[in-house]
Amino acid sequence: MTFYEELEWRGLINQISSPDLIEKLNKGGLTFYIGTDPTADSLHLGHYSSFLITRRLKAAGHHPILLVGLATGLIGDPRGTVEREVQQKDVVFHNYECLKAQVEKLFGFEVVNNYDWINGMNVIDYFRDYGKFINVGYMLSKDLVRRQMESGISYAEFSYMLIQAIDFKHLHETRGVDLQVAGSDQWGNITTGIELIRKTTGEEVYGMTMPLVTDSQGNKFGKSEGNALWLDKNRTSPYELYQFLINTEDSCIISYLKRLTFLTPEQITEIEAEHGAHPERRLAQKSLAREIITDLHGEEEFRRAVEISEKLFAGDFASLSLRDIRAGMKNVPSVKLVPGALVDVLVNGKICASKREAREFIGNGAISLNGEVVRDPAFEVNPQMALEGRVVVIRRGKKKFYMGEFA
Repeated sequence: MTFYEELEWRGLINQISSPDLIEKLNKGGLTFYIGTDPTADSLHLGHYSSFLITRRLKAAGHHPILLVGLATGLIGDPRGTVEREVQQKDVVFHNYECLKAQVEKLFGFEVVNNYDWINGMNVIDYFRDYGKFINVGYMLSKDLVRRQMESGISYAEFSYMLIQAIDFKHLHETRGVDLQVAGSDQWGNITTGIELIRKTTGEEVYGMTMPLVTDSQGNKFGKSEGNALWLDKNRTSPYELYQFLINTEDSCIISYLKRLTFLTPEQITEIEAEHGAHPERRLAQKSLAREIITDLHGEEEFRRAVEISEKLFAGDFASLSLRDIRAGMKNVPSVKLVPGALVDVLVNGKICASKREAREFIGNGAISLNGEVVRDPAFEVNPQMALEGRVVVIRRGKKKFYMGEFA
């Protein structure tokens, strides 16, 4: 299959601005850019899907430029719902430095910053050289702007698409950029750039968007949705990412393999067939986790994530570091412990509602401390048994865990 056909097979084509782009993508030789704003100090999994296109296009003979938009980050783009809160400048500048370093490390391509050409622009020149060429009715027709009109949109956010159009024009004129690539929510901004370049230079440039990565409910993987999976391992550990990916629903898994990995079509087809025959083995989910975590953090981090997962499942807490345990128990309730009999610890920590209930759990072998079942209600719980002198992992029943810490 051709390069464009493979992009379609992977589900990476949402819209293209012209049928002429197909041949150009197959031929190679385009300089293109893709961008993001520094609204946080790390990219997340939704960005990962979009930014992987830089490597795919690079391998097909195109030249990528990555834009981290400090100027646009200071303005805020419309999202079709409500106005974004304005972040403090020092926060946006900090986020920019973090994202620039992260993008360079993960993708290894040239990074540009639109603050370099937007910051010194004269406001009169802005209106004369750019604002005169884009009709307000044209801007109002854009989906995100039209939807946000209901809740109210500031002039700053309304102007965002023109600023992004200026980016496209600047990079076209100074870097030879003829293609902008982005997620599907950026289509209106991309076409505004195409329109601005056509009207001011008479030249044709192109745009391509990809469908956004969503979960089985159609929700985006983004920080605004409250389920962000950060690419910074200090914010989302490889173990946490592994747990999410290994639990991916079957309805999404093959799509994720196509869009989020560099496995060949033949490899994915083979995995799909085996997964269909034996879904309980979760081969597709394991393959996805291996490819993404290894790409982001290296093979050693992937192996460590698998090891932590297996040991936590087996209750082998003693052989794990406190850092690993905390990563694996990130969303587990914490309880303050006071040395004393187990039955009292369970009640005081609100792990059991009463001493009678606590004794029943203990008697049924349903209480374990650091992976060891305890059947004696009078068993002394003390700091000496805490892992690294800090934590006692308490399990009640099969799935209810607590992180106990002594005051």
